Formats: sequence, C-alpha cells, structure tokens
Amino acid sequence: MPRRIISVILIAAVAALVVYWWLTAPTALALPAPMRGPDLANGQELFNAGGCSSCHAVPNQPDRLRLGGGLALGSPFGTFYAPNISPDAADGIGRWSEADFVNAVMRGISPAGTHYFPAFPYTSYHIVKVDDVRDLFAYLKTLPPVSGRVRDHDLPFPFNIRRNVGIWKLLFMEVRPFMPDAARSAQWNRGAYLVNGFGHCAECHSPRNFLGGVITSQRFAGGPNPEGEGWVPNITQKGIGGWSEKDIADFLETGDMPEGDSASGSMRPVIKNLAQLTPEDRAAMAAYLKSLPPVDGPTPPKRKEAGG
Repeated sequence: MPRRIISVILIAAVAALVVYWWLTAPTALALPAPMRGPDLANGQELFNAGGCSSCHAVPNQPDRLRLGGGLALGSPFGTFYAPNISPDAADGIGRWSEADFVNAVMRGISPAGTHYFPAFPYTSYHIVKVDDVRDLFAYLKTLPPVSGRVRDHDLPFPFNIRRNVGIWKLLFMEVRPFMPDAARSAQWNRGAYLVNGFGHCAECHSPRNFLGGVITSQRFAGGPNPEGEGWVPNITQKGIGGWSEKDIADFLETGDMPEGDSASGSMRPVIKNLAQLTPEDRAAMAAYLKSLPPVDGPTPPKRKEAGG
C-alpha cells in the first residue's frame, strides 16, 4: 500500500479519535456559591421522593437508611450494582464535596471526572434545582455511615466502556431545567417537578429503544421492566383513566389500587418511600399524573391462566 494512502488512513484515524474524545468528554456543571444554609427537611422530602433507599439501601435488611448499596439491577446491557451512598469516608460519599454530589446527580459525572452509567437516573435529575440537590446532600450526610465497597458492574464489552456513555448522553439527555407552566396551578407544577425530576417515574414507566433510551412519544406508557422481569404499567390516562386523583394519592401512600389489587415487585419499596412524603406532595404528584393525556404503549403479554 502506498505511503500516501497509509498516511491518509492514519490521519483520518487520529482525527476520528480526537472527535470521539471531544464528543464524549464529561461536561461538569459550574456550581454557584451557596445562597443559604441547607434545608434538611427539604433534603429528607426529596430523598423520599427520589426513592433513594429503594436502590441504595443494603439488600435483605430492614433499615432503609443503611445506604451501603449492593442491590443488583439487571438490564439488557448487563448487571449494575447500586453503589454505597452512605457518608462513609472510605466506601461511600463521605469525602465528596458538594460540587461532586451535584455533578453526579445532575450530570452523571463522578468525582474522578468519568461518566456514570445511565442506570443512575440522572437523565431525570438534570431538571431539578441545584439548591434541592444541595439539601439532599446535606441530609445524606446526617445518615449513618456504612462500610463496604460494592462490587464492580458486570457489563460485557463495549457496554463497559464509560467513555461511550458520552455519546449516549448526546443522543438521549437534553439538559434543561424544569420550567413551570404558568397556565397551571402551583400544585400541578409541584407534581410535575417531583414526577419528572426526583421521582424519575418515566425511567421505569416508559418503553426504551435498543440503545436504552426512553421513547419520548411513549413516555409514561409502560412497557417491559428495565430489569428484565415483568411488565411496568401504563400510568397515562390510557392505563389509569378510571382512577381519581384521590385514588392515585392513596396508592402512592399505601400501594392499594382502587380495584382491590396492590403494588408488587419493585414498586413495593418505592411505595415505602413515597408513603413518607407529605400529603401535599403526594396530592401534587397525583394531580400531575391525572393530567397526563392517554398514550398507547407497547402491548403487554397476556397473563397465563391459573393452572395453565
């Protein structure tokens, strides 16, 4: 092969690598100076709204505030293991700065400057207020430290390459703050903020494409459980149109459905968290969910007949 062709190929390869490196570079959030001291009560409310203990509490023990991690989260791309987010200095986030935490939650960037995998739902958290994340961080620091480092994720190549997540973010993470709708009530806007932000309800209640991105046109319309087992229901008016706002608010507190069934599977620990919210916040979430227009989602599999 002529030297000129080899040189062109090498230059093209280097140029492609440079473009890839530039496109996939983590972009941290410039954190403004704090304007006030932390509000621990608000941090606790957002901790519960986000269901942090559902993933990060140590499995198979009763204390939802022991945030030592370790829960296995299955996916089509491999198995993720929820990290230790207790204030333990060695194995948790005890040595993190406030800026480290804000960038982890809102941008999916680790203190070391690498991408977190989107099993961590920062694709919802990016809309929230920085001061709310600061309050959440302050609240987490009041919880007991838990020692123990969680094992690495079990992901095959090329899904184990964190740098590739930068491309995924370009495709599926449109960074924008929450914008209240002036035509809606304060209650509705609070519900929209909680459901779409800390509550990250769409992360489970929406179908995903082959790359794991939420299908925007079917947001909240249900689909296969991202963890690989079961089906997540449609929570638009197509799925829960017969529920009243009170039905929804009661479900968020008790897990009991108006038709007599109750929450099961991974929704049960979520309900344990949501039950800790103020009645006003559950009512706000219910008001927003009730306003979602009907959206057709994927067709769930038929239930097997008993004894079949």
